[in-house]
Amino acid sequence: MKKIKLITYFILLMFLFSCSSDLMQSPDKSVSVSLFVDEGHLCYKVYFHGKQVLDSSRLGLIVDGDTLGTNVLVRQVNKKIIDEEYRTRGFHTKAINKAVEFTYEIGTSQNSFLWQARVYDDGFAFRYLLKGCDSIKVSKELTTFTPYHQIPVWYFERPNHWKLKSYAGNWMCTMSDSLYKVSPTGPIQGPILVYELPEEKYMAITEAALYNYSGMRLKANSDASLEVNFTEEEDGFYIPENGTTPWRVILLADNLNELVNSDLITNLNPSPDKKMYEDISWIRPGRAVWSWWSNCAGYMTMDLEKHFIDRAQELGYEFTLLDEGWEKWADKWGDLKSICEYAHDRNVDVFVWKHSDELNYPIDNYCKMALFLDSVKAAGVSGIKIDFMNGESKSLIDFDIKALQLCAERHLMVDFHGCQQPSGEFRTYPNEMTREGIRGLELNRMNQHLTGNHNVALVFTRCILNNADYTPIGFSNPGETSWAHQLATGFAFTSPLLVMAEHPDTLFMNEKITPMLPLLKAMPPVWDETVVLPESSISSMAVLARRSGAEWYWIVLNGSTSDEVVVNTEFLGSGIWMAYCIMDDLNDPQNVICYKKTITSGEEWSIDVRSNGGAVIQFIQEKEEI
Repeated sequence: MKKIKLITYFILLMFLFSCSSDLMQSPDKSVSVSLFVDEGHLCYKVYFHGKQVLDSSRLGLIVDGDTLGTNVLVRQVNKKIIDEEYRTRGFHTKAINKAVEFTYEIGTSQNSFLWQARVYDDGFAFRYLLKGCDSIKVSKELTTFTPYHQIPVWYFERPNHWKLKSYAGNWMCTMSDSLYKVSPTGPIQGPILVYELPEEKYMAITEAALYNYSGMRLKANSDASLEVNFTEEEDGFYIPENGTTPWRVILLADNLNELVNSDLITNLNPSPDKKMYEDISWIRPGRAVWSWWSNCAGYMTMDLEKHFIDRAQELGYEFTLLDEGWEKWADKWGDLKSICEYAHDRNVDVFVWKHSDELNYPIDNYCKMALFLDSVKAAGVSGIKIDFMNGESKSLIDFDIKALQLCAERHLMVDFHGCQQPSGEFRTYPNEMTREGIRGLELNRMNQHLTGNHNVALVFTRCILNNADYTPIGFSNPGETSWAHQLATGFAFTSPLLVMAEHPDTLFMNEKITPMLPLLKAMPPVWDETVVLPESSISSMAVLARRSGAEWYWIVLNGSTSDEVVVNTEFLGSGIWMAYCIMDDLNDPQNVICYKKTITSGEEWSIDVRSNGGAVIQFIQEKEEI
């Protein structure tokens, strides 16, 4: 009799909850989220400035054979305010983490789990906190996202099996209802996806804090909805007991400046371990020379690499990157030590390349990787470039995190290549300096030349996730882009390890390029402030103002249409400034116009930018306003 009453009570509670919803709001109430049960399924909706941006979307998982999120009771068990600031790097130096966090217990008569949500003024994120024994098998995640119909969505495309291995696709735009059918590889897309909302607002869907889990892909449907998808498909994957999923993130912005400057992704990552990162003096952003892209005679010989180190010293760059081939040296470890000593004498540090297949052996706590890292550290190396992970399965994510941990123990910085996009890991593991997961300039070397429109779109899509190792600046193989455009990529894309593609001899020996040397030497790897100016558009032009120390830079990346752009210097504040200008030569894309002019803050002037062109202006204050 008691059992019957309990079941009846349980059904009554489910009915009552299915008729109501919990409303969660951000600190300034600009973002609201409704949590409710619809036809037995746990669901949510998202509103931005009172207008719905995500329609009813399902929540839940299938773990250990049980479907979680169906026929459930929901009980709020915690609510707390998050309000903190911390130092970050990339777009600006100070991150603001302000949100309201809600925790709910979601359960049936057989099982339960916790669902945690954070509502920010610029977005919403949620994750699942699971209970289990020694390990939990995740067979499927039932999470969906249901955006507007018939709105533009930006996605990357690479029409072959590499698309979701390297995340190195061309950035393109389609309508939300067509996303499921635009790719010849099928309906599964990789995040980040960026939507253009009505009233010139923006929404991005991605994940944050990817640890102990498989990377999230998104299966697009004909109704514009998206389903979470994994590499492992029906085979599933195992996570530790009491496992936590990554955050599923909906980033919301009133304009492109807010989209680019959001700290939401890093906010959702834990702070670094104080013991592991007690001393962080060995972690330093910088610029690197790199011999691989030039494909020059003498590649990966001791003499050539020493010459590149000499050029790094002349440029004032902090690093040289030894790519594939250094391990073929006759005395591999002795020669590497010699190179490092040569570099250190010139105040240059060394990164070395390594194929992940030669490190990814989990046996004995990845002892093979640990031994290799011990050897490169003993030779004097400061960082390692790990390449060709080629995926985002749970096992590969585990490898990435282990590499960051083992490298941190040895004070080694990390550059990941052949991998998925970042999810804010560098907050937790600040020795991750950069990662690929982007269609960068190495494609020009392969005669798959990047377009100006792709580069413009990058600023507002992949690059908002930070750590974008595009390897910019290739004057000797620019494709259809101009030299001014190539210069601007080094200032517009954000990578705390900024690896320049061009052979440094080209910079010093080509008389048409040497006028750009002052800017190339000054080029910052990280910024104190970034402002996206109103002339910008994802589809056609990126116009940025960025500050490093006391110096400001005005940067233009242009797409396929020539244009006139107004330089409005209100961002400078006050005073008299010297402007060092690099502009397109409208008659010759492989030439630039260089000049200096003195301007007063707030002054405007217009410049002409060619198709696939660009511009960079450096502002140095000469006199403060009295």
